[in-house]
Amino acid sequence: MSRQIIHIHISSFAIAVERLIRPELRDRPVALAPPRSERALVLSASPEARKEGVFKGMPLWKARKRCPALTVLPPNPTVTEKACRALGDVAARYTPLWEAPRPGRIYLDVTGTERLWGRARDAARLLRRDVKDCLPLSPTVGVACNKMVSSIASRVLPGGGILDVEHGREAPFMAPLRVGMVPGIGHVRRKVLLEELNIFRVRQLALLDMGSMKLVFGGEALVIHQRALGIDPTPVCPALAKPVVGDEIVFPEDENDDGKLLAALYGLVERCAHRLRTRNLFPRKADLLVRYADQMETRRRVNLPRLSFWDADLYGPLETLFFKACTRRVRVRFMRVRFWDFTRPSGQLSLFHAPSPAREKQVRAVQAMDRIRRRYGEESIRYGKAA
Repeated sequence: MSRQIIHIHISSFAIAVERLIRPELRDRPVALAPPRSERALVLSASPEARKEGVFKGMPLWKARKRCPALTVLPPNPTVTEKACRALGDVAARYTPLWEAPRPGRIYLDVTGTERLWGRARDAARLLRRDVKDCLPLSPTVGVACNKMVSSIASRVLPGGGILDVEHGREAPFMAPLRVGMVPGIGHVRRKVLLEELNIFRVRQLALLDMGSMKLVFGGEALVIHQRALGIDPTPVCPALAKPVVGDEIVFPEDENDDGKLLAALYGLVERCAHRLRTRNLFPRKADLLVRYADQMETRRRVNLPRLSFWDADLYGPLETLFFKACTRRVRVRFMRVRFWDFTRPSGQLSLFHAPSPAREKQVRAVQAMDRIRRRYGEESIRYGKAA
């Protein structure tokens, strides 16, 4: 049985979501970029902006010069992540085999679901309707027997709609496309193909002998040749649900005082440590995300130096991580701490390293606080440092 893959594609997803909140931005050239910085790069551009010559990765000053009417929006990760979760919830209704490689793009493997949804094209029609009901957006949907062709089908179709590439028609579908549509052929290779071999269509690329392919693509020659013929064995890989213990804070006012930020960080670590002790878990890794007032983000991660679920042991590496992450002279709006890669504590006591009296006193104090939390709630007591 041939696979049946559906690809949902919502162009300029972050901008499309912003337009739901601000309808006045519809049909206007819009770009996503960090504000108050002319040296910033465009993160995303609407179709109207692309028609004016604005594209992703272009310096913002150049984009403003090419399109004086350009509206520049700051990234809004909170809203975009919420929309991505809603889109994922819709996909999960149809199949457990779905993959979201980027915001606004989802692959679904609906092989064997004919008795539930009918043919893949019928399932795509139902899926598109549900997406429009959940998020008032009009996605383009590609249907094919593999991920690559379904993705390309969703991109070459103008406007919203469904393009179904029938099984066995992958090579004819790919043939008239520009070679740049083949994954793995970037700007440099496209230039070599055009200038050295006068190749600009996929059908010309598919006719090349393997010797010529290896001169251009080296060890990737066979893979590129298969892609030119519409062959892609890549499976749809659902995201693995990794157990994570984490907490986050949104500051009521943007903050740049290190003392207040570190107090908030200690509070996050304190709450996470309590949950780790409740579940009897030692984390091996941790990360810290800092989001600034201009919506720019910094992420840092660390391998924890010792297996422990005590507040003092976990806070030290996170404090070091904080000073590595907070290097911009911009106020902080949001922080998130996560711990993962867990192991269970060993029941064997150490024969050679007895805990110090100060350590024992600290452990007893934390255990007493945990008893209070279990009885009166997690926020009933905390260290003064986190207040």
